[in-house]
Formats: sequence, structure tokens, C-alpha cells
Amino acid sequence: MLEEAGNLIGLEVYTPDGIFVGIVNNLVIDLAGNKVDGIFLEETNPARVDHGISINIPFRWVQSVGDVIILRVFPDRVSFDPKEAERSLPSKGNTKSNKRRRLLK
Repeated sequence: MLEEAGNLIGLEVYTPDGIFVGIVNNLVIDLAGNKVDGIFLEETNPARVDHGISINIPFRWVQSVGDVIILRVFPDRVSFDPKEAERSLPSKGNTKSNKRRRLLK
């Protein structure tokens, strides 16, 4: 069953073991390839992601999409260097976009 990309926003994301990771807030789109390259999560689980920072997850990690998104793989813990996080913060603007972000590879 095919899903429209916009339908992914707002879905909860879970590890293969059923542990909550976060909620899809935005998508990373490859316009040239006409495909979704990644999902941007906010409100992440602080037990799995340091300080509940916002993260991008490669779409190739997605196993299935339905009422929720199940990942094929996810690290035991996502951590970051505080100095690196400070460099990645946007300068000013919308307070929602001022959350720390980390790109997973």
C-alpha cells in the first residue's frame, strides 16, 4: 500500500523492539529523485535520545508504515557532544526550530 508523504507527519516512530522513539514533525525530500530521504523527529524519547533532542532518521531505516512507523534499525542510544550541538543550533527565530538537532548516518 502506497502512502502519501504528507501522511507521515504526526506518526509515532518505534524501534524494532517496540520502544517509542519520537513523532514525525517533518520530512527530508529528495526533489530530484522524487522520494523521501528521511524523517525529522521532535518530541523524542529521552531514554533513547540524549535530552530528547530532535533528530533526522534516514528513510532507509524505515521497515513499515501504517498507523505508526516501525524502524528496521535504531541505535541503543543517541548521544551528542554538547559543543557540537551548540554549533548546530540555529541563530535566532522560531523557538520550536531552536531545539538541538542531530543528523543520524
